[in-house]
Amino acid sequence: MACHEIAALRLALMEVLGNTDPAERQHELAELGDGAEAPGPIRALCGARDLASMRRSYEAAIAELEARVSRTPAGDSELPYLRTLVVLTKKVELELGHQIDGLAHLSRDLEEMHDFVHEIYPAGPGAA
Repeated sequence: MACHEIAALRLALMEVLGNTDPAERQHELAELGDGAEAPGPIRALCGARDLASMRRSYEAAIAELEARVSRTPAGDSELPYLRTLVVLTKKVELELGHQIDGLAHLSRDLEEMHDFVHEIYPAGPGAA
């Protein structure tokens, strides 16, 4: 059993954050196996280059996981693992949203502070 959603999200985060550690990348690709190349949200997540596409792809991967759980028969030995994975991925989804929202908030604050500095110094430093 593999946590494809988490491995793919880690690959996306490596890309977005500029992490170029080849050993770390290979570890996650090994976790994914053929899943990294199969059409669908996992492959899209592996290739995400920005926060918005990473978030969309991760949400789609979770929806696919939830659909898989709903199709799994009650007596299947994999079902408890899959249910636990749904809980894990949901928690990660919430945290990812908080982090992205925090960065958006920082960006808005920077703009507000920039405007404030120009209110204090309308002509800029060194102007006569």
